[in-house]
Amino acid sequence: MTLQDAGFLALYVVVLLALAKPLGLYMTAVYEGRHTWLHPIVRPVERGIYRLAGVDEEREQGWKGYLIAILAFNLLGFLLLYVILRAQGHLPLNPQDFAGVKPSLAFNTAVSFMTNTNWQSYGGESTLSYFSQMVGLTFHNFVSAAVGMAILVALIRGLVRHSASTIGNFWVDLTRGTLYILVPLAFIVAIFLVSQGVIDTLSGYKSVTTLEGGKQLLAMGPVASQEAIKMLGTNGGGFFNANSAHPFENPTAWTNLVEMLAILVIPAGLVYMFGKMAGSTRHGWVLMGVMTSLLLAGAIVANVAEEAGNPNLDSSGVSQSASADQPGGNMEGKELRFGIGESTLWATVTTDASNGSVNSMHDSYTAIGGLVPLANMATGEVIFGGVGVGMYGMVLYIILAVFIAGLMVGRTPEYLGKKVGATEVKAVMVAFLSFALAILAFSAVASVDRFGTDNLANGGAHGLSEILYAFTSGAANNGSAFAGINANSTFYNLGIGICMLVGRFLPMV
Repeated sequence: MTLQDAGFLALYVVVLLALAKPLGLYMTAVYEGRHTWLHPIVRPVERGIYRLAGVDEEREQGWKGYLIAILAFNLLGFLLLYVILRAQGHLPLNPQDFAGVKPSLAFNTAVSFMTNTNWQSYGGESTLSYFSQMVGLTFHNFVSAAVGMAILVALIRGLVRHSASTIGNFWVDLTRGTLYILVPLAFIVAIFLVSQGVIDTLSGYKSVTTLEGGKQLLAMGPVASQEAIKMLGTNGGGFFNANSAHPFENPTAWTNLVEMLAILVIPAGLVYMFGKMAGSTRHGWVLMGVMTSLLLAGAIVANVAEEAGNPNLDSSGVSQSASADQPGGNMEGKELRFGIGESTLWATVTTDASNGSVNSMHDSYTAIGGLVPLANMATGEVIFGGVGVGMYGMVLYIILAVFIAGLMVGRTPEYLGKKVGATEVKAVMVAFLSFALAILAFSAVASVDRFGTDNLANGGAHGLSEILYAFTSGAANNGSAFAGINANSTFYNLGIGICMLVGRFLPMV
């Protein structure tokens, strides 16, 4: 690992941890209903939404009512996006006159964005209209993140309340998370991205003359507004097929740093919020330390592996050492403007969270370098994890660890004053085992059936890695891809869609 890469990693972690406490305190105030500096502006809007929706913000729900509200809201959101995608050709803001999306792809995409996965079996600039991107996808970028935060807050209330039969009001938590947290942060980040050259326009695609004198159609669109919430909501879906390797999404070193910070800043703040609301900030910092250690371990391993280069090229006599003519290491699939250090850190950060964005191609990584993002997702993405989801996923691990430790020392297991018994452990194991079963079952079928193998660009072990990565990404609600696999087929659209549903809703329930 070079000194420059080590310095950048240190800077990233220091800034992330410095932001976690103030943001965590702010979010605690929001969800506890206390006054914040945004209240004079946002509170009238919040009250207006409650009046229009017929929501009594003082009335709390039990866990069943809270869960039913979540499932109903997600079902309606799925149907809305599915209809928009199918009817895209008849809707406005479609300058390229794209036709409606085929049924299996519309199902996969609607499930993907509803579950905060943002897996994309399509190229955004060649498939979706501005209306579909702005109204369909961006809506889910906000609310799927707000749902994840609401679930975490409800879980915290359930843990810290010793006698109450209610855990809050889903509609209130959803509204506050969106209005007080996601919208203001997304506005700030979007303005910054525009200042750095990220485009945001409703004009049609531009025909330009290249340096060689040829003609090229340049895809345009309202990118910055979607890019901001794509990162902050740990969504990850790219406006363009190249995602954050595209210069219209991520043009400079500053946007690269800020977008990486945006991916983990809310999850890190939620860890501190968890400790604060649970009455033990020390516990929150312990969890923060565990997650940060795992983040550093992944980033360092991936960086060292990619800096070492491809051993097959070494054996062929090709130099991969840094020199005046080349940066050194394995640069295949990486942007020269980011290099190995910022590429491998992004790959680690984005798979620590349920954020499928990429600024380099994971399929081009070395074996160990590619193992890091796959292993991060296989944990259930609890190394900070998705917005809300990573923290309540970590609680599952804590409950299991507390139970095992209690059995070993002969004491009744407890966590935050709540006894952990057979019922709780069975629920935890359902979440863990269903996650593994969904990945392995679909990967097994895809690796031996022509519906899976006919869509592979690579055979053998690497092809199996691509299959395993795809279904792990779906079940972990991540959305990144190894690539090298044509996932826009009926089998993969439906199979990965089912994995996304299992990975999102079974742990949630």
